[in-house]
Amino acid sequence: DTLKELEERQKPKQKMSLRAKLQQAGLDIPNRTFYMICGTTGLIVALLLLLTVSSSPLVPLLGGFIGAFGLPQWVLGKLVKRRQKKFIDEFANAIDVIVRGIKSGLPLTECLAIIGRESPEPVSGEFREIVEQQRVGVTLAEAFERMMVRMPLPEVRFFGIVVGIAQQAGGNLSEALGNLSGVLRERKKLQGKVSSMLAEAKASAAVLGSLPFAVMILVYITTPSYISILWTTNSGQFALLCAGAWMTAGLIVMRKMINFKY
Repeated sequence: DTLKELEERQKPKQKMSLRAKLQQAGLDIPNRTFYMICGTTGLIVALLLLLTVSSSPLVPLLGGFIGAFGLPQWVLGKLVKRRQKKFIDEFANAIDVIVRGIKSGLPLTECLAIIGRESPEPVSGEFREIVEQQRVGVTLAEAFERMMVRMPLPEVRFFGIVVGIAQQAGGNLSEALGNLSGVLRERKKLQGKVSSMLAEAKASAAVLGSLPFAVMILVYITTPSYISILWTTNSGQFALLCAGAWMTAGLIVMRKMINFKY
């Protein structure tokens, strides 16, 4: 019952706000600054397209829209994934610090403070935030819930659930956290094995995906009149459209084959 209650409390009740995304990326900037960056990026992209590509206003407007709304969000997502990967790489070591500290008789709060002082970023920053919140009166369970919002990973959720259950119902916290640390290390080993096994498949997919474009460029360089009918005639444009659709479907299928969760 306690486990179900904690899981229900951790479920997102509303769409993630921009502020939460910025916290997940580790960016300590207000929302207004991010909006200004988006507007500046869109304006720069629109001006570059207007000066270099086309004098028609449609292409710069479309590029400015993508630069203002698509590019910053894509960069923000990349920063979030990079920060989460760095966190997971050091999270097992942080859990081992807690396990050793509890076994040696230290309280949990002191173990969290040690991680906040000695662990690398972003692990130290997250645990330091928990310690600072406790100093101003925030309960440990609520501090872990806020940490799950900033770092929405299954390992962090399980860590918070284990600590919450140990506080409410008791139990051997060091043993449970030791098992979690072992699981994290085994998952990392599995990730390395899967990456090495998929390296050949990814290389094959890259070659197959780039081959049509490479052939088209080479043919255009050698005999441009031979291939120019693809975009100068209606039948050629239709064939090019069909080829692009099939190419997109093939790339999607190959991506699904070489990317999976484990």
